[in-house]
Amino acid sequence: MPNPNLKENKFKRALVVPFRGLVKAISKTWYVKSQYKYITHHKCDLKNPTRYTEKLQYLRLFVYPKDPLVVQCAGRAGVREYLNKRGFADKLIPIYGIFDRFDDIDFDKLPNQFVMKCTHACAFNYICLDKSKINLKELKKKFDKWLKTNYGKKTVELHYAPIKPQIIIEKYLEEDGKLPIEYKIHVFNGKARSMYVVTSRGIDIRYNNYYIDWTPFDGSQFNGWKKTDYPLKKPDHWDDMVEMAEILSQPFPFVRVDLYNINGKIYFSEMTFTPAKGTLILDDDQCDFEMGKWLDISKYINAK
Repeated sequence: MPNPNLKENKFKRALVVPFRGLVKAISKTWYVKSQYKYITHHKCDLKNPTRYTEKLQYLRLFVYPKDPLVVQCAGRAGVREYLNKRGFADKLIPIYGIFDRFDDIDFDKLPNQFVMKCTHACAFNYICLDKSKINLKELKKKFDKWLKTNYGKKTVELHYAPIKPQIIIEKYLEEDGKLPIEYKIHVFNGKARSMYVVTSRGIDIRYNNYYIDWTPFDGSQFNGWKKTDYPLKKPDHWDDMVEMAEILSQPFPFVRVDLYNINGKIYFSEMTFTPAKGTLILDDDQCDFEMGKWLDISKYINAK
């Protein structure tokens, strides 16, 4: 879906697109700074970053690709091992298997509903609501293409690049007959500060932004997404969810921890280290600086 807040020069884009691969090959830093400027219309200062989105670019380029634990936790298979070690095995979504190839999957053994995801990327997913309606030929074509895609290289989020491409098949979770509400908690230097709640996914998706105490943080609404026209209720065991996110995030300067809460049962979804590649267009530009104050990456800059 196109970003309605992106004021785009389509002629300029047409001229630039054929050369993106070349720019990436020459200089990933140049590419990231150009991408950031193109989308946000802000210059990216990597020597003295002050914006939250600028600091994400610094982490994206110079920190996260070198951190083996980030690489592990960015992968859908590796992060399960991490949760086991941190004592949250009971929060993992049950799975039916992890497969190296699409042809290794025995669909006869799967339930009628399930979710298929690539382990090495974002958005390479398939939700099956009725197994009898699957076009296996088309689905195989899609996953074969995804498994061959070096997602980290393609998006210049290089912490994804070393992850082994596999297919993980999870239990389909639902809440009142719909996809469950998702709580995306932003943790800065081990402290949960803000989050947004995703509702009505697959129907009429909405994003509501809050400070971690559930006070509205509307200025951090991003990329033109809309919120609900009614207030959302804080879920049961919210403090437990925040505590879990902070424990999981302790080793990292920043990470977004995505959780579900279905009838009081907490489930872990994923950890995202560079949301939207850090190229977020916030409704209130001052929120970019506010969140930037929460994120201290001075030790990485000074050590470079």
